[in-house]
Amino acid sequence: MAAGTGSLAPFPAALPEFSCPPQSRAPSPQGSPAGGVPPAADLVLGAAAGCMACVLTNPLEVVKTRLQLQGELRAPGTYPRPYRGVLRAAGAVCRADGLRGLQKGLAAGLLYQGLMNGVRFYCYSCALAAGWTGWPGGTVVAGAVAGAVGAFVGSPAYLVKTHLQAQTLAAVAVGHQHNHESISGAFESIYRQHGVAGLWRGVTGAVPRVAVGSAAQLATFASAKDWVCQHQWFGEGSWAAVLAGGMVSGVAVAVTMTPFDVVSTRLYNQPVDADGAGKLYRGFWDCFVQISSKEGLLGLYKGIGAVYLRLGPHTVLSLFFWDELRKMVQQQPPPGP
Repeated sequence: MAAGTGSLAPFPAALPEFSCPPQSRAPSPQGSPAGGVPPAADLVLGAAAGCMACVLTNPLEVVKTRLQLQGELRAPGTYPRPYRGVLRAAGAVCRADGLRGLQKGLAAGLLYQGLMNGVRFYCYSCALAAGWTGWPGGTVVAGAVAGAVGAFVGSPAYLVKTHLQAQTLAAVAVGHQHNHESISGAFESIYRQHGVAGLWRGVTGAVPRVAVGSAAQLATFASAKDWVCQHQWFGEGSWAAVLAGGMVSGVAVAVTMTPFDVVSTRLYNQPVDADGAGKLYRGFWDCFVQISSKEGLLGLYKGIGAVYLRLGPHTVLSLFFWDELRKMVQQQPPPGP
């Protein structure tokens, strides 16, 4: 498969047919990428689309966070497991925190999706306008770089989101409990104790997580969607084919990204000393080694079920909302003199 052919997520290609690579159409004279929407508009539209999808997929983020923190640095079978599998874990969250518990950290999640996806779509849109995605492998590289930049910008929001989603009753608590009262209180507390640098604690896990996930998704989605259509499961260009392709591609993405996701969650949530240094992990590599040595290699795949179930729907929902918002912008008449 040529890089970018029909690629979908996390950076949209041709819509709504999903059949043409983004680099196959020249940018407009004004520097806008295919579709006539300038990068600045894609920043806003990408942020809005990511936020809309976040509302629907945030419960899986809560479940994933709890599963990934469960049994931290303890050998398998030596700790209680209040969270077992995606469905039973969701039930445990509801029993402990009520139905609203499945939307814990939603405000921080929306802020993260807005910042990360806005910057990510903007950077990728700039790459499209410049024609960089037309180079061999350009789509994957541009996607990975744009994802890394977006992850860096949105890291403080992801930090707070992880803290809030981990908080629960002591009987079913996993990982360190930061006990923030609100999203604003969390930002204020972290900044007051550790300054600006404290807000970017854990970013060394976030950047490779998003970069690897973006590259894997871009490299596998189009092939997976084409495979579904070739087997005539769904019609070419249908949203059902896109969703099915996303779920098939999600297997590869979940396998490659989950270890980075677990490390990222642990780095974000770990307790810190007065100087802001982690009490459990010194950094990305130390966290990776400690998890694999103390929890086994399967410890790096905690929460993979929730990661996988979130990937396809979030990808398609983000793209669907992005496409609809783009249509609304394109239908607006140009401003008069």
